[in-house]
Amino acid sequence: MATKISADVLIGGKVYTLSGYESEEYLHKVASFLNKKIDELVNGLEGYNRLPQDTKALLLQLNIADEYFKSKERVDELETDLADYKQNQADMKHELIALQIKMDTLKDSILELETRNKELLHNKEQLEAALEKKLL
Repeated sequence: MATKISADVLIGGKVYTLSGYESEEYLHKVASFLNKKIDELVNGLEGYNRLPQDTKALLLQLNIADEYFKSKERVDELETDLADYKQNQADMKHELIALQIKMDTLKDSILELETRNKELLHNKEQLEAALEKKLL
């Protein structure tokens, strides 16, 4: 079983102890993400610091939820693109195999025609030689 990790982090100017089964670096990363979101609100929303604490928390939650849904939508789009790419790749492989079979068939036909052409040229030479003998 994984060991529970604890880390003291600074979020919004206050120290909190976060615990979880992720690494300490990950817990700091989460805290850093929250601080970034808080900074975006502080710098992007005039009068943010004068709002009640529950309103600040709600705005932070809304911003995180918004980013989550946009990220999830992007992931869904990328998964669809990946599925399309894999399908196209499979289709192209099938087409390549079909073309290779056709090419092999054409190569065989060429070899047969070349063999037949050699036979006809040989027959022509024999007929020309026979004709020349008869004419002489």
